[in-house]
Amino acid sequence: MNNLLNIKTPAQDQAAALKSDYGLDNHGLSNLRLVYWNLVPEALYEEIAFRGEGRITHLGPVVANTGKHTARSAQDKFIVREPSTEDHIWWGEYNRPISPAQFNETYNRMQGFLQGRDLFVQDCYAGADPDYRLPIRIITQLAWHSLFARNMFVLPRSREEYRQFVPEFTVICAPDFKAFEAIDSMRTSTFIALDFSRNLCLIGDTAYAGEIKKSVFTLMNYLLPLQGVLSMHCSANTGKDGDSALFFGLSGTGKTTLSADPRRGLIGDDEHGWSEGGVFNIEGGCYAKVINLSERAEPQIYACTRRFGTILENVVFDPITRYIDLDSDAITENTRASYPLEYIDNAVVSKVGGHPRNVVLLTCDAQGVMPPIARLTPDQALYHFIAGYTSKVGGTEVGLGKEPEITFSACFGAPFMVHHPIVYAELLKNKILRHNAACWLINTGWVGGPYGIGKRISIHHTRALLNAALSGALLDVEYYTDPVFGFAVPTSCPDVPESVLYPAEAWPSKDEYWDKYRQLAGRYIDNFRKFAADCPPELAEAGPHREAFGAGA
Repeated sequence: MNNLLNIKTPAQDQAAALKSDYGLDNHGLSNLRLVYWNLVPEALYEEIAFRGEGRITHLGPVVANTGKHTARSAQDKFIVREPSTEDHIWWGEYNRPISPAQFNETYNRMQGFLQGRDLFVQDCYAGADPDYRLPIRIITQLAWHSLFARNMFVLPRSREEYRQFVPEFTVICAPDFKAFEAIDSMRTSTFIALDFSRNLCLIGDTAYAGEIKKSVFTLMNYLLPLQGVLSMHCSANTGKDGDSALFFGLSGTGKTTLSADPRRGLIGDDEHGWSEGGVFNIEGGCYAKVINLSERAEPQIYACTRRFGTILENVVFDPITRYIDLDSDAITENTRASYPLEYIDNAVVSKVGGHPRNVVLLTCDAQGVMPPIARLTPDQALYHFIAGYTSKVGGTEVGLGKEPEITFSACFGAPFMVHHPIVYAELLKNKILRHNAACWLINTGWVGGPYGIGKRISIHHTRALLNAALSGALLDVEYYTDPVFGFAVPTSCPDVPESVLYPAEAWPSKDEYWDKYRQLAGRYIDNFRKFAADCPPELAEAGPHREAFGAGA
């Protein structure tokens, strides 16, 4: 809402109560109508309702629609190419270069566009570990985006801390501002543009809140490895004995679901750093996919969709009863819930944990051929980490339909990685070896056939396999060697039928199964060629070998 009539809004009198001395004039933003500084959720709710940005639903969550973009616009992310940072960046599909002049032109026009408008500011931090914490400022047009930032990042603890806050990185999100190709040289009117030399990110023509969080993650993926810290697209939890575990995977593979275990403390659900001191959450909240969310299978996350302060993105609800419908994909399959980490009952308050004893790579295999779990050697873990095989599921990116799409996403998060994948891989290998972490590959995809023929692996079987891995129960069982990939697959697991561990048995035709499996292995080999020149030879040897496909397969 552009408040052209200067109507007094519900939180206007409190707009400057938590104002930083480091004002928006330092960002070149001037002649604004009013700036709402660090409003608490209750005040933001009033502004959201007053401005018609969202609707309040049963038990308190606010539902907001993101408009034409219901997912990330991965093809519209740009990074400024300039001398002080360009040698560290993995230029290509996900890190598209723009010139400083292009960025400045867009920024100048955005500054003019925002004059006379209301803006919302949240001053917060990325990184729960004080040694690697980065002060960030999120400036938004929309009140619900300000609530999103407050949910997703680590907050200052006092009025004085807010007053003295000086950001080291700033995100400006203006969904109503559009790029013009002839002027801004962007691909479309939508853009996410980062300039690491100026510590600034500009977001335009998209209200999808995930762009804010992933822009900050992209920054941390640039900064942390330069300090010897591994930045990771993963969830993390910890057991009663301090046995931390990492869960790598793209959206839809189960990072959030599997890490939200009532028997283990949740460190975080999506973004972490692994330093010399252990694991720490980069964020302060969770951003969970909620389509078809089950109270029985995922009680912790389900409960968060019924709490005040939660933002539900693009979730359908009944306007009369205000009950939400988590099974509806009428707007998008990529429905989301944003909520503070503390909404999970067993959340680790400090958001930090010890060095992981287990590293889990999650893949959603839409081909239905991968085993439900396999133990990996360190080199095999690195191979699969660099490959990042999975299936993009349900609209997590613009242009993606309902049917899963096979993809190889380096480091299980290529759109957010800034350095070359081998940089992250070498950091991971060093930490796995130093801390003797066990490595696992878990398939949360299909069994008995590919998507459309087989069925999704039971979450109960996946949890049983994961629990056995984390508890050490799988360390002493017998294994068989997978004839295609060479990794070790257990022959038994408590509470899991033996047949589940032999995926070929679930297919109507074993010949068709092995043919499909060989095809997938061939795609792995073709994909790895992109990285082979920069990787040590033992990593390529840790993957599938074409000459071995016929041995027992």
